[in-house]
Amino acid sequence: MIDHTGLGVSNLAKSKTFYSRALAPIGYTVLAEFPGVAGLGVAPKPDFWIVEGKPGMPIHIAFRADNRKLVDEFYKAAIAAGGKDNGKPGVRAQYHPNYYGAFVLDPDGHNVEAVCHDPA
Repeated sequence: MIDHTGLGVSNLAKSKTFYSRALAPIGYTVLAEFPGVAGLGVAPKPDFWIVEGKPGMPIHIAFRADNRKLVDEFYKAAIAAGGKDNGKPGVRAQYHPNYYGAFVLDPDGHNVEAVCHDPA
């Protein structure tokens, strides 16, 4: 089980705004801040950290959503926050019949996903 993860970003303020808005539908907020670092998560514990610096090669990270409506809301919020479309919400049957996900690129080109594995 993964306890937390981190991601390098080129502009902490811009990325903090993006992730705060994009992940709000699934309950994430900024829970901790230190110089050059912000920790987001569902209270009380941050489990997703963004660190200002030189980002590495773009990565893929998926956040679990409790239902398909929240995947849709994540996608809308992420696009409104400046994310770029990388796969509109929908079933990805190639993964499994109930895989419902949406993908956006963050300000540094990281592929960010919200996914629900439950049936419709």
